[in-house]
Amino acid sequence: MKIDIPSKESFELKNIVFDYNGTIAIDGKLIKGVSESIDELSTLFDFYVITADTYGSVQNELKNTNCKVITITKENQDNQKLEFIKSLDSKTVLSVGNGRNDKLMLKESALGIAILQDEGLCTQTLLNSDILVKSIFDVFALLKDKNRLIATMRN
Repeated sequence: MKIDIPSKESFELKNIVFDYNGTIAIDGKLIKGVSESIDELSTLFDFYVITADTYGSVQNELKNTNCKVITITKENQDNQKLEFIKSLDSKTVLSVGNGRNDKLMLKESALGIAILQDEGLCTQTLLNSDILVKSIFDVFALLKDKNRLIATMRN
């Protein structure tokens, strides 16, 4: 998806990277409707879920979803997420997260979205984001209609 935002550099989104807990899952359980939303948009984007898998549930929760799960270690999670974004070519990445360990990936991505749901939102992560949303479904709505992204980001 090519995005031309007035007064900002154009970019083409190819990769969507989600944090797991607090972003597409609450307490290790996938939020109802997320899998279907990912599958619906999987012809337009490559989806990745990056997690330290705190609850040990990510593989089971996402087993029939059209996304790749990237499991990281519990140490230096923010840097592991950053390195993963860079490996995809950060100029093609939209990333979404809420935790302190998401702050670097949101800053590095072409578009970083902070999400404020049940788990809360780290202030440092918010400050490193381009957009704040109240629900994971707001992210899917932005991906379905790029004019929403343009309206939010234009000068």
